[in-house]
Amino acid sequence: MTPATVFYIIIGILIFDFLLERILGFLNYTWYSKPVPQELTDVYDAAEYDKSQEYKKTNFKFGLLSSTFSFIGMLLFLFFKGFAIVDEIARSYAQNEIVVALLFFGIIMLASEIISLPFSIYSTFVIEEKFGFNKTTVKTFILDKLKGYVLTTVLGGAILSLIILCYNWAGDNFWWYVWILIFVISLFMNMFYAKLFVPLFNKQSPLEDGDLKNKISEYAATVGFQLDKIFVIDGSKRSTKANAYFSGFGSEKRVTLYDTLIEQLTEEEIVAVLAHEVGHYKRKHIIYNLIAGTLTTGFTLWLFSLFVDSTLLSEALGVAIPSFHIGLIAFGLLYSPISTLTSIIMNLLSRRFEYQADYYAKSTLKKEPLISGLKTLSKTSLSNLTPHPAYVWFHYSHPSLQQRIAAMKSDVVY
Repeated sequence: MTPATVFYIIIGILIFDFLLERILGFLNYTWYSKPVPQELTDVYDAAEYDKSQEYKKTNFKFGLLSSTFSFIGMLLFLFFKGFAIVDEIARSYAQNEIVVALLFFGIIMLASEIISLPFSIYSTFVIEEKFGFNKTTVKTFILDKLKGYVLTTVLGGAILSLIILCYNWAGDNFWWYVWILIFVISLFMNMFYAKLFVPLFNKQSPLEDGDLKNKISEYAATVGFQLDKIFVIDGSKRSTKANAYFSGFGSEKRVTLYDTLIEQLTEEEIVAVLAHEVGHYKRKHIIYNLIAGTLTTGFTLWLFSLFVDSTLLSEALGVAIPSFHIGLIAFGLLYSPISTLTSIIMNLLSRRFEYQADYYAKSTLKKEPLISGLKTLSKTSLSNLTPHPAYVWFHYSHPSLQQRIAAMKSDVVY
């Protein structure tokens, strides 16, 4: 196989991925006008439904424009040997391979951010603003970006440096050590993300004493779940959309409720949403996801170790001398079909976990508050009530609202 053949395989993969996404998006678009399922007719009134339709169509068109722009940009970058040019620039400033790699990815990320920034601004301050979701100020937007850059530079740079050190030290067996490193980092992030990193972007405060906290405590006691840490996060600082999530293990486990969730749902609905999150914990979904992610990472790293120093892959990108960072880029482009497959599998697993968490919530409470709460959340986020099955299968980490309600109303045990 020649470098030219590998190059055109990469181009073929990019074209296939782009066309697949556009086909799935178009199929989903054609279902926007489908009749709303009978069990969901109470989610929107006529005016709200029209607004949700406009929101979906606006995002579809914007997504088509931005993805096409990115796709064409990537093709041009490859055909004009952009990675080789960036590699030469990085090597003109440093000789150490770690420093070269940091400069290489730094230039790539800077260029990517410059290109994507106008789209991000338009999405936030035009589309989300138009439909009443945006609460992000210009100051918050800029600070978020700057904090993200610093975290990416410091943490991302440190992790990349450690990975290359493992590669230089362990040779072909480097993937074992990197696998262990990534597992430790994943475990740390699962344990302490909400405690250490969320406060950099949002204010968190313990849920105040009152009826809601009492009802949550009463529910936790009935299911034998020790829950000492219930936090409220100022999600309204950026958007009107609501959310809740569970994080951590052992003494670090906590539930975080968005202030928008508390505003939009009744106390009974909030407890039901919390019961769903408790269901994830009781069914050990956090641990299963960690295991699944770790196995996927291990497989990916092993496969990468077979190609990391390939002259063939480097030359396919126009670079004569193999290096870790060029091998990583080439492998990432070629790995896309496998990544799509693993993503489908992880989404299948995730949707099953959602069914199980819903089942746990309805079996420890009544199902009606969770159903009404999910409907309210769908309404306030103008979500799609008629997604195409193929789009759900490829992209949804949660079942559609109709699927979740049908499952809760059935006697099927998950």
